[in-house]
Amino acid sequence: MEAPAGRAVRRRRVFYIPGYDPFPPRRYRELYRSEGAAQAAISGYGLEVRGTPGQTGQWQATLVEAGTESRADLEVLVWDDIVRGSMSQSIPATYFQAIRTAWVYLLGGAFFRLLGLRKGPMIAALYPIALLALQAIAAVLAGVAGYALSSRALMWLGAPWAALAAGLMAVVILAGVLALFRRWDNRVFAYYLMHDYAFSALGQGAYPPALEARLRVFQARIAAALSEEGLEEVLVVGHSSGAHLAISVLADLVRAGRVPAGGAALSLLTLGHVVPMVAVLPGAGRLRRDLRYLSEREDLTWVDVTAPGDGCTFALCDPVAVVGMATPEKRWPLVLSAAFTQTLSPERWRALRWRFFRLHFQYLCAFDRPGDYDYFRITAGALTLGARFAGRAPSQSRVERVIVSFGDRP
Repeated sequence: MEAPAGRAVRRRRVFYIPGYDPFPPRRYRELYRSEGAAQAAISGYGLEVRGTPGQTGQWQATLVEAGTESRADLEVLVWDDIVRGSMSQSIPATYFQAIRTAWVYLLGGAFFRLLGLRKGPMIAALYPIALLALQAIAAVLAGVAGYALSSRALMWLGAPWAALAAGLMAVVILAGVLALFRRWDNRVFAYYLMHDYAFSALGQGAYPPALEARLRVFQARIAAALSEEGLEEVLVVGHSSGAHLAISVLADLVRAGRVPAGGAALSLLTLGHVVPMVAVLPGAGRLRRDLRYLSEREDLTWVDVTAPGDGCTFALCDPVAVVGMATPEKRWPLVLSAAFTQTLSPERWRALRWRFFRLHFQYLCAFDRPGDYDYFRITAGALTLGARFAGRAPSQSRVERVIVSFGDRP
């Protein structure tokens, strides 16, 4: 069945799957409200955003352009509780995670394959390990200094237990310095990023049971929307780590036969993906099979948007091809560039260029020199994703070089 891509949209349901983010969904609603207002003012259309009473992760958007009105009901599919649970590790446990994660990616050469694909996200992966190591060195040096000073003072007083007391003082100082560094992590994100990479490395790319259960909940929510009367499109948006979750959810949904024939168009928009970071691991067979399966489907539209200016993503890397899952029947994704250096003014680009985490969220924000990628038109405008990008050629700079092949089959 061909996806009904050309249908005009009056009503749409949008499901947003965030990346590894411990914050509640309200921040995405407020981001949509503020950045949508900015984009509407720049682009000259009307956008009204209203919250859903009692639901912090749901809202409605009405977009009016050239006299045409379209409405979208947006919902964040939450897994922040799972993220917070994975982050509730002690300081020693986090250091153990760092060692284990480094070992998983070095074993079998996954790190070097990924480094040859895109250096940016791999430098980002090294950052928390390097910073945690520097913090540990600083804490040890502080402890050694504390031991030297306290032992000398206590020995001068003639205390017979000077060495023991000084040793205890050194341990207290070391632990205190590490605790202080962790308290400051909301500025440097070393612990946050370490937990992020460790989350995937823990099962060598396999989804943990709690996340698999949540993906089934997501599937049920999307399936229910596909059965609603009066919808022209159901759009699933996966950002960052949420991109590969969205891929697996929709692959399961389609396999299960839960996409009604002749119903709303089913669309997938992946933004700032890090798919290779997970798919190269030996335990990620499920994800690799989902990539292959979804890439061959005719009953959906899948557009993938990244930008070389985003150092946290595998920019313009075809997530199916680079992990060896492309077949002659491959149709998706359509790989496009958000081209930050062109869609952001020079002044705006200079302001954001070194704010790496902020740039990773630019896909959800306003562009002051917008091109054909407009998050708010896509999620609330009068065209389906397929219609909006119909006939659009993929980016000429896309990367399809295979870096690993496991021979997984659907």
